[in-house]
Amino acid sequence: MPPSPCIELGESEQARLLEIARRSISSGLASGKTLQLDVTQLDASLQPAAAVFVTLTRGGELRGCIGSLQAQEPLAQAVTQAAFNAAFRDPRFPPLRADELDAVRIEISVLSELEPIEADTRQALLDSLRPGVDGLLLEDGSYRSTFLPQVWEKIASPAAFLEQLCLKAGLGAGHWSPTIRFHRYRTLSFSES
Repeated sequence: MPPSPCIELGESEQARLLEIARRSISSGLASGKTLQLDVTQLDASLQPAAAVFVTLTRGGELRGCIGSLQAQEPLAQAVTQAAFNAAFRDPRFPPLRADELDAVRIEISVLSELEPIEADTRQALLDSLRPGVDGLLLEDGSYRSTFLPQVWEKIASPAAFLEQLCLKAGLGAGHWSPTIRFHRYRTLSFSES
């Protein structure tokens, strides 16, 4: 994935964030609470506000994915919260069990700012999408869903990508309306090996 235009993180900083994510999940297993983190004691590069998603996989299958599309808290704190929520609060999955922890792989995605996409028709939207690059947020009234850029690895066609995003939002696969809105974003994504 291309790096986010809003942040650069070296290997040591990425490793530190992955360690923080794992510690937050371990804290949740031990106490039912997220890791308490003093971000002022961390490197300055981990302190700017950032939008983050944490994805958990087990055996290559999704086991949890939660995050925020808007930067609301310092990067390290956002990772702590998203890791905890992905492990214990993703409504699609039961809470993570202690016996699963060693088999879970953690991936962190730091998001760029949301960029509105001006598209009057479904075809105009499809033509503007950049497979493998764009994360996409769909909003229509109270309906909302997003796919990270990594989803292109499983759904390579822009038309199928949009259909699945509509279904995820609870809309029909071919849904289009005058009130539908889209935003794109990029991610800097890194994971445990």
